[in-house]
Amino acid sequence: METTFAPFVAVLAAYLLGSVPFALVSSKMFRLADPRSYGSGNPGATNVLRSGNKKAALVTLIGDALKGWVAVFLAQKMGYSDTVVGLVALAVFFGHLFPVFLKFKGGKGVATGAGVLLALDPLLGLAVAGTWLFVAFAFRYSSLAAVLAAALAPVYQVLMHGGNGQTLVVGILALALIGKHWQNLQRLLAGKETRIGSKKKH
Repeated sequence: METTFAPFVAVLAAYLLGSVPFALVSSKMFRLADPRSYGSGNPGATNVLRSGNKKAALVTLIGDALKGWVAVFLAQKMGYSDTVVGLVALAVFFGHLFPVFLKFKGGKGVATGAGVLLALDPLLGLAVAGTWLFVAFAFRYSSLAAVLAAALAPVYQVLMHGGNGQTLVVGILALALIGKHWQNLQRLLAGKETRIGSKKKH
């Protein structure tokens, strides 16, 4: 399956798919304001939830997660090597973080990262998603849940499979996601971070 250009095309397609901003798509569907104009300004499900429209937030969450899963799943089904699948996983994830359609200012990667991990390894994905859900429900901070889940993802990977090529991919995803939440961490330490379910600020 891997001709000279096929892996390049697969990675590029994954990046473009990752760049699709489902936060904006769902907001237009439900006639909501641009999510970049309120709350944290982040085009992601948590911020869309601040609009008060749970259906729009759910559509965003599913869309962002699905694009990560689909890109990796298709690469696997098309018979690409583990290296190319790993590059596709990184491409769709970084497409969400730095989307060409939004001048490279995208979301923080939680849902898309979860979708990628679920496709790479369902058990790993479920472990990471379960960590996010537990922390989010216990403390009501999406950012704290995301950072802890991301930090533990490489740990889960090593415990389940030891060190391999996929460990590097998971580690890069984790570091990028934590980096995207750096300002959130500062607000958490300052006691100024917004909790899940808080309404948008007018």
